[in-house]
Amino acid sequence: MSDKVTSNDIKDIGEVKIADDVVASIAGLAASEVKTVASMRGNATSGIIGMLGIKNSSKGVEVEISQRQVIVNLYINVFYGSSIPKTSLLVQEKVKNAIENMTGLTVSEVNVHVAGITVNQ
Repeated sequence: MSDKVTSNDIKDIGEVKIADDVVASIAGLAASEVKTVASMRGNATSGIIGMLGIKNSSKGVEVEISQRQVIVNLYINVFYGSSIPKTSLLVQEKVKNAIENMTGLTVSEVNVHVAGITVNQ
């Protein structure tokens, strides 16, 4: 897995490199726009970052990029009572569209993993 993706679309001027973290941030932000997504699942590192007051928009996102193809794995928590299939489909569509529109890369998979349920308060 490479850290950078090179776009050959702009050969006359130079090259464009997009870091994996940028693609992961786009995916995380797009997923969080779905109203029935309560939060993204984090790991220990993202929890520490959050306690320090640093916003981590790639929390709960794993990205694999090769040959201008992107595979995304998202780990989300949904609100209790929400339709998990509908939420997952909306997340898949939003993430795919956001990454492809903003980067020009092709998204081959958006895998949604429901990690938990959050009760509305």
